[in-house]
Amino acid sequence: MARGLDHIVHAVRDLDAAAEFYRRAGFTVGARNRHPWGTHNHVVQFPGFFIEILTVGEPDKLGDDGLSRHFGIPNREAIARGDGLAMLVLESTDSEADATDFARSGIGISQPLPFSRAAVLPDGSATTVGFSLTFAKDALSPQTTFFTCRQHNPAAFWKPDFQHHANGAQGVRGAVLVVNCPADHRGFLEAFTGVHDLRVTPDGIAATTPRGDVEIMTAAAFHDRFGVQPDAGEGAVLKGLRLAVADIETVERVLRDGGVSSLRHGGRLVVPSQAAFGATLIFEASSAI
Repeated sequence: MARGLDHIVHAVRDLDAAAEFYRRAGFTVGARNRHPWGTHNHVVQFPGFFIEILTVGEPDKLGDDGLSRHFGIPNREAIARGDGLAMLVLESTDSEADATDFARSGIGISQPLPFSRAAVLPDGSATTVGFSLTFAKDALSPQTTFFTCRQHNPAAFWKPDFQHHANGAQGVRGAVLVVNCPADHRGFLEAFTGVHDLRVTPDGIAATTPRGDVEIMTAAAFHDRFGVQPDAGEGAVLKGLRLAVADIETVERVLRDGGVSSLRHGGRLVVPSQAAFGATLIFEASSAI
């Protein structure tokens, strides 16, 4: 069964500064949350998808448990390389089935790993949210972490009040990875997403999931399409996040008022990685592209 985009992890050294950047860019940013193994985050939420802005706030809590090994330590290593998009996460409706599928295809590296944490509701009251994470590995992409996420208390997590943004962002269009030879990653992309009718071009491959695209393309194709040159990495590395917006002009005004650099390219508005803590944010009008 095909799996849609659930969230993306944006790993940063300075969580407060990154959260403030997202606010200046016109996003509604949730409260600071803490994981049992020492990572801290803020969430930028859309219907069915979120951006997880994350740092390792309490490194002494990292241990040898599964979530430290598969989530906390890889984020610490990603931050050591530099701020940027570190983890691609797909939605799960059955964690055990994901683990079975991943093991069968040779990409699985964990059983479902459950946890819970405190959360703050829009009215300021406290609640508890829970998740199970099931990790997969692209052997050719050591710098990118992949997993599925199943929500155990979704009503406590997804809140419309958190999904309204001053810049008019409405939801996810896709995640973009960059690599020298996209075709080398076709088998992994099919197994991870559950999408077997991939779009294939000379410059890349793409899976159209129930929520957004997962695209793997060359650096040249990324530059041609989005107008910025991505940094090199080892294997397929996450470089861009595509977001649907109501109106490009509104986003441009909000970014300008917030002091956030952007450029127009191919009908899109792009915030380059140098201005966005290592991530390229790509805004696309809902009625276009």
